[in-house]
Amino acid sequence: MSTPLRALIFDVDGTLADTEECHRLAFNAAFAAAGLDWDWDRETYRDLLRVAGGRRRMRAHAQRAAPDIARRGDLDALLASLHRDKTRRYDALLRERPLALRPGIARLFDEADADGVSLAIATTTTPSNLDALLEPSLGAHWHHRFAAIVCGTDVADLKPAPDAYVEALCQLHVGADEALAFEDSANGIRSAHGAGLAVIATPTWYSLAEALPPTLVTVAHLGDPHRPLPAGTPGAPFVDLARLRAWHAEDIAAMATRRISACC
Repeated sequence: MSTPLRALIFDVDGTLADTEECHRLAFNAAFAAAGLDWDWDRETYRDLLRVAGGRRRMRAHAQRAAPDIARRGDLDALLASLHRDKTRRYDALLRERPLALRPGIARLFDEADADGVSLAIATTTTPSNLDALLEPSLGAHWHHRFAAIVCGTDVADLKPAPDAYVEALCQLHVGADEALAFEDSANGIRSAHGAGLAVIATPTWYSLAEALPPTLVTVAHLGDPHRPLPAGTPGAPFVDLARLRAWHAEDIAAMATRRISACC
């Protein structure tokens, strides 16, 4: 009997929506308000995204570019204050100019709902960031669309550690072989792999600062009827639930073949 596909688990930043530019602008506004001369351009921020979590990212920047600040005795308090202000500014930016979900996301949510496939979120971002991003697209009760929501505040360690995906699987009550993960970044893919999940990757400019680990499938986005994937792309013209089930079944069969080979 084949293993069913029972859940789809999504990263948020870069995967559900291309949010990184809004994060960058909010960080820079918080730095200016605090009197810091930090100003992250797109290339700098793309490099810093290899570090998961906003506070860790700021700490890494201080250690590289501002050792006097990195040595401050109140560094933890400073980073916490900056992160609170950045989160507030990010929320305000998205409330003022809501970001559209990436192609195929809303459609795939609807397909999963209609077919009884559970949806989940596994992210390093904060709960308030989720509200700011998803309320405009999915409504005030967006939480109801998801059987599990795991944020960075819910786990001991951030991506690339597998904690967020392990917790999501626990809340969903499914095995890793019954779910697929959707990611855009190298750290996210490593996190999902660490939890035993196969990954559909949809990288953005920001997440291509480094080569991505191997995935089940990598596509520019999931596609929609009004914005199809280019001909010849895996899943073209758009990735639907039937295609995901086929890829999942192929992956399960490949794993079984590898196990048999390993035993011979």
